[in-house]
Amino acid sequence: MRRRIAACALCLIALLGMTPAWAETTARVSYLGPAGTYTEEAAQFFFQNEEALDPRETVNDAIADVLSGEADYAVIPQENTVGGAVVNYVDALIAAEDAFVVGEVILPISQTLMGLPGAALEDIQTVCSHAQGLTQSALWRSEHLPDAEAVEMASTAAAASYVAQTGDATIAAVAAPGAAALYGLEVLAENVQITDANKTRFYVLSRQALEGEGLKRAVFVATCEASRIDDIIVLLHDAGLEMVALHDRPEGSALGSYHYVIEAECESGVTAAQLDAVLGAEGVHFAGCFDAVEKR
Repeated sequence: MRRRIAACALCLIALLGMTPAWAETTARVSYLGPAGTYTEEAAQFFFQNEEALDPRETVNDAIADVLSGEADYAVIPQENTVGGAVVNYVDALIAAEDAFVVGEVILPISQTLMGLPGAALEDIQTVCSHAQGLTQSALWRSEHLPDAEAVEMASTAAAASYVAQTGDATIAAVAAPGAAALYGLEVLAENVQITDANKTRFYVLSRQALEGEGLKRAVFVATCEASRIDDIIVLLHDAGLEMVALHDRPEGSALGSYHYVIEAECESGVTAAQLDAVLGAEGVHFAGCFDAVEKR
């Protein structure tokens, strides 16, 4: 019950004016760190309890915490409006067969260019960020910093931390707005992303799937040849499910064979009969049911 309430926490707070029971119990939550990442913001929004959050260097580390029992939950990015699927994190989800998606956070992304105090935009020669941050700011950088080198970092917050540690005023980071104050940096430009509609989807993982009907979304992982994915999509449709997202990754043993991460929804709630219908297909396994929440 605690996990179900966690997935619907914001609805309970807004509609019932109450503090959900799970918030009174400290849950151990691992997420892609360091402090100041968008993943931390997504975790804070979902769990409403900063003290329970534990940053990890990589997504694989956060998932490993859940699988080993070191953490109750892991929060990981999956997809961005501009940059698309974060493929290495999709791979991590596919590999974690004993973890289940129990929640989803959709977070608006406002990328910010930041540097050392006193740094000037015209002096920036290097811009560092996560691969997604670099992709999302590519158009802005081409117009305002066309000669600056782009350097990929493990996360946007890691980029901000790096700029603070170097003491080099010619290096800037593209990161979440809150990272500037956290790492003692100065905002050089706001909203450097390509579009104001920029959003990222984050999954909340647990070792136990949510039980019971009424949850609106489900995730499946299908492993099959490309020629079979149409049959699975038709099966979803016939079961009364509408596809929300579809990501494909190489299966690794043969050309034309893929892992497909499929997110589907039913507004009236995903039923056991619908799950059984989809899971009856060869090569399809269940990766969790949940509700999605969006930060406005």
